[in-house]
Amino acid sequence: MAKLVYELSQHARDVLHEREIRTEWLERVLNTPQQVEPDALEAELEHRLGRIPEYDDRVLRVILKPSAKPARVITAYFDRARRGTL
Repeated sequence: MAKLVYELSQHARDVLHEREIRTEWLERVLNTPQQVEPDALEAELEHRLGRIPEYDDRVLRVILKPSAKPARVITAYFDRARRGTL
C-alpha cells in the first residue's frame, strides 16, 4: 500500500509541536490506522485512530480531509476517552 501524501494545516503543525506528537506516530496512524471513523458533523472529514505503544499505549486520533489533494491533516490529539479501547 502506498504511503498517503498529505499536508498539515497550520493548526495541525501547531498542535503536533505543542502536544509533542512525533511525525512518525502521525504517519503510522495515517498509513495504518487501527480504526477509521467518519466525522459526526462534516461528511468530508475522517478520523483515523491508532495505539502508540511507545507512548504508554495512548490512542492517537488524526482528523483529516482525505478528498483534498494532497490529503489535509486538520488536527491530531491523544484521545483520553479511547485509551485502552484499541
